[in-house]
Amino acid sequence: MPVAAASAPPPAGGWMKVVKDVIAGTCGGISVTLVGHPFDTLKIRLQSQPMDKPIYSGVVDCAKKTIQWEGLGGLYKGVASPLVGQMFFRASLFGAFGQSKRWLGTNADGTSRTLQPIDFYKAGAMTGFVAAFTEGPIDFYKSQVQSKMNPEYKAPYTGMADCVKQTISANGIKGPFQGLGATLLRNIPANAVYLGNFEMMKSAYAKAYDCTPAEIPGGIVMGAAGLGGLTYWMVIFPVDQIKSAMQTDSIIKPDRRFSSVSATAKILWSEGGVKRFYKGFTPCIIRAMPANGVMLLTVDKVTTYLNTLS
Repeated sequence: MPVAAASAPPPAGGWMKVVKDVIAGTCGGISVTLVGHPFDTLKIRLQSQPMDKPIYSGVVDCAKKTIQWEGLGGLYKGVASPLVGQMFFRASLFGAFGQSKRWLGTNADGTSRTLQPIDFYKAGAMTGFVAAFTEGPIDFYKSQVQSKMNPEYKAPYTGMADCVKQTISANGIKGPFQGLGATLLRNIPANAVYLGNFEMMKSAYAKAYDCTPAEIPGGIVMGAAGLGGLTYWMVIFPVDQIKSAMQTDSIIKPDRRFSSVSATAKILWSEGGVKRFYKGFTPCIIRAMPANGVMLLTVDKVTTYLNTLS
């Protein structure tokens, strides 16, 4: 992902720029999935287990039981959805982020203007809106498959393909967008903070050490990305709890407990107050820095490499 300092003009547009964003984003998406998916599985299972009869006492117990019941492969339950969907999701995420920065850095008469710090946060919010329409279905299918609770539980799907088939059969094209409202409510502010903070930390380093963004050491890029990911989850985790509840709910409308964002929030509050909105917080925070650090470092370095080819 190309990162411009706040004092530099936005990069030029063009279809090759979008292609580079897509390629780099896809590579970053694959890396974050391989590193972060086991933690995400634990998060989903802790979030979706019943409050009255919890199966897992915490993140360590959840990991132990998952491996005991399903082997190490259980930690990668549902990985097919994010891996297959990375081209679409990361294309939308980093393509939208690059285009948003270019749009914000262009005056009405077509001339370029210097991006201000607030512009990075605006671009992140715009990116969150666009990406929700690809990330939502990916998260939905992943969550439906991940939420297996114990050995006695009979999964409603034989696999990812069967899950897709049943949801489309039950709800048509709207099926994969179950919980979209909560996804939008999470993604818009979360990506504003995440991508905005990442850009600003890189810009601050480049300014302090008088170097270009491409010259920033990989460890610094990874650290900035990890801190950006950490702030993402700290800001928005309760909304993610609502999203997970809606996405792991029944695909049959009359059987659903969570009919809307507001109804879901009320039910979760009745089940445990503030504490209920932070189930699964530990594995999520453990995952945040390494997974996001690896992803944005990969995107950054792949983009830099692709730029040397042109």
